[in-house]
Amino acid sequence: MILPAAYVERLEAWAQITQLNADLLSHDSATATLQAWCDQNGGGQKIRALRVRGQDKAASSEDREALGAGADEPLVYRRVQLACGDQILSEADNWYRPALLTPEMNRALEETETPFGVVVRPLNFRRRTLSTSYLFRPLPLNWEGRPAPVRIYRGRLATPKDILQHRAVLVTGEGRPFSLVVETYTEAVLVKP
Repeated sequence: MILPAAYVERLEAWAQITQLNADLLSHDSATATLQAWCDQNGGGQKIRALRVRGQDKAASSEDREALGAGADEPLVYRRVQLACGDQILSEADNWYRPALLTPEMNRALEETETPFGVVVRPLNFRRRTLSTSYLFRPLPLNWEGRPAPVRIYRGRLATPKDILQHRAVLVTGEGRPFSLVVETYTEAVLVKP
């Protein structure tokens, strides 16, 4: 059976989205996962964290609870776009406990384009994924058990800007939560032939 090109394109997109999700779930550092993507697809450029200012968000009581932070403990909010060259691969909202970082780490997060995962690597952190959401499904639910549709997929696949979202807490090697991230991955991570 020869599958229509539009259907194959959807299969390829879904395979890439689920592979990215699996890679993120199996590694402690989303930055390292994106760096591996960039090494393979972006000519080996370094991932940069482009700071987005003026869109600060207060942490909710649920966020503070996930971080183990009391109502009076200062948290820092940092929103970035993680870029490989000129491609924005993800946008991340990050609330973190500055008291658990070194002064050098806090300074680097405020003043440089170094991604969070690189800056805090000396903490030997682990990632605890709280939720994963597919924001784009190029194929219908339960597509695996159905025959490939011949007529309904015509033309190029139109993808939305955002395709996958993760919410996770980073904990130190000693198990102390120090960062809550909401990462939204963009269509730029889909490699089109």
